[in-house]
Amino acid sequence: MDNRLKNKNTNNPDVWTAIQHLHKAIAAGGVDPKLLTLVHLRASQINGCSACVYAGVAGGKKAGETDERLHNVAAWRETPFYTEAERAALALAEAATRLQDGAEGVTDEIWEEANAHFTEEQIGAINLEIALTNFFNRINRTIKEPAGRTWG
Repeated sequence: MDNRLKNKNTNNPDVWTAIQHLHKAIAAGGVDPKLLTLVHLRASQINGCSACVYAGVAGGKKAGETDERLHNVAAWRETPFYTEAERAALALAEAATRLQDGAEGVTDEIWEEANAHFTEEQIGAINLEIALTNFFNRINRTIKEPAGRTWG
């Protein structure tokens, strides 16, 4: 797969600054980085973004995540490897990501389950992680960013 955008470093530096601020805001939300990588990975799988799936696995390993959990996040409902809080975050990620599929989105039940496990600040960070992941998934799919390459 050939990347359509040959030199991403020529983009407006204000964009990179804004993205760095978003990452800082997510990190300040008090959510375990391993959970954020699972959320990132699941949204990226749904969107078919090979670059972000690759980055999600690499980030998960760097955060101390196990191969078993990383390899099974696509089937998290059918596996015993995730806590109830992680399941609530993954359900939220799926519901928020599948909006384009005509799904009903984040239902009250999904929201209430997330609310039972996380503070508002944490839910805000998880929601921002989901949104930022979807943002990058769409950019990477548009420019055909291949797995194994990095931005910046």
